[in-house]
Amino acid sequence: MDLKIAVLAGDGIGPEITEQAVKVLTAVAKKFKHSFSFTNADVGAIAIDNTGNPLPDTTLQICKDADAVLFGAIGDPKYDNNPNAKVRPEQGLLKLRKSLGLFANIRPIITYNALLHKSPIKEKVIKNTNFIIFRELTSGIYFGKKNVAEDGLSASDDCFYSAEEVDRIAHLAFQAAKSRRKKLTLVDKSNILETSRLWRKRVKEIAKQYPEVTLDFLFVDNAAMQIIINPRQFDIILTENMFGDILSDEASVISGSIGLLASSSIGENNALFEPIHGSFPQAKGKGIANPLAIILSAAMLLEYFDLYEEADAVKNAVNKSIELEISTPDLNGTQKNTTNDVGEFISDFIIDKKRVLYQLENLSLGQSTII
Repeated sequence: MDLKIAVLAGDGIGPEITEQAVKVLTAVAKKFKHSFSFTNADVGAIAIDNTGNPLPDTTLQICKDADAVLFGAIGDPKYDNNPNAKVRPEQGLLKLRKSLGLFANIRPIITYNALLHKSPIKEKVIKNTNFIIFRELTSGIYFGKKNVAEDGLSASDDCFYSAEEVDRIAHLAFQAAKSRRKKLTLVDKSNILETSRLWRKRVKEIAKQYPEVTLDFLFVDNAAMQIIINPRQFDIILTENMFGDILSDEASVISGSIGLLASSSIGENNALFEPIHGSFPQAKGKGIANPLAIILSAAMLLEYFDLYEEADAVKNAVNKSIELEISTPDLNGTQKNTTNDVGEFISDFIIDKKRVLYQLENLSLGQSTII
């Protein structure tokens, strides 16, 4: 398969981790005889510095021309610490999502047995957790009309949803539930919000088309608690933009590190794949950033194009890196593996896992022969 992939590394640790994902995809292409081409473009703070625009027109066009977008991270303290800044890196990502019509954000939450001890939640609670959050991404309060009074003493952010916006992501969520454990939980605040009442009405109606899927409901405050005290009850969580943003970050503590969580953002004609973490500027250039989230995002990219064997090869290599403790400090403080080390191991494992394991065995025996 031939794929054109736009690479938007962004800010902070974005370039370091994105380099590893490109490396892994290149290894996949070599192993499985595909052709992947990569085109780099600026977004976020680096784009503001270079052009004054967090999403330059050239970057947007590169994304539209590509088959998929691989996204790193955006954000910079000089904007975070300046409440008066009119142009911000995050505006680039919001505009990109809207311009590409990326209405569905899909975030898997899974646990790894070798890392259960890293989570602040008890192992017996989180073991075998495996659910997916479907978050609506291009509407709601983040995109509603915003107003600040002239005296600066009051402000408002409108939350707007149409039935069409609810329906299209609901269908995706039900289809995913149908292929998994056949359970979907709608998270809303329908006891208070009119938009949530619309969500509940539309999802109930759409559920009639998926009789094999069990539908239940949770208010968002209860859902936030249930995700921590009993995460294994969930299969598919469907929710609106802001609730999904908050709940998915909360759910990241289950796995033990936000550096493990991948995501995809899907539209009718475009798709973007990114880790859910931020730009972590404090770690920039230190070689300690965890690349697994973006590498797993690259696996989701492969699955999007029905390259399931290839995606499994990536996920198996990630699992092996965790098992062998070839990990960055957030997962393994006793080993001195860098961001690049992890990417190199996963790439090499995909191409020739027998050689890599033989090499590691020799090293563990104190031998120096490298085959």
